[in-house]
Amino acid sequence: MSPRRNRQRGAKPVDRTGTSRYGLEETAEWRGEDWVVRQVGGGGAAKHYRCPGCDQEIPPGVPHVVAWPQHGGVDDRRHWHKACWNARDRRSARLQRSRNAPRY
Repeated sequence: MSPRRNRQRGAKPVDRTGTSRYGLEETAEWRGEDWVVRQVGGGGAAKHYRCPGCDQEIPPGVPHVVAWPQHGGVDDRRHWHKACWNARDRRSARLQRSRNAPRY
């Protein structure tokens, strides 16, 4: 007996234009500038990041948001907790760290 097929024969593949391996990109306005925002699932998060909203670490495997200015480069990307990104207007992104705090 052959294994079961997960899709019907003749079914056309889903067109995923505008997608990447980490998720859909959206555009949001913040501080008078357009930002590209991408949701990263837990499986796509493989490194430690520092959230600019709360200055706490985002450990590997935790879903989060990656945001960068629309006309910025790779070095301008910032990894945020989802709640911190949603509260970005109520939080400051320029927190003062102590001298011994690691910079990620």
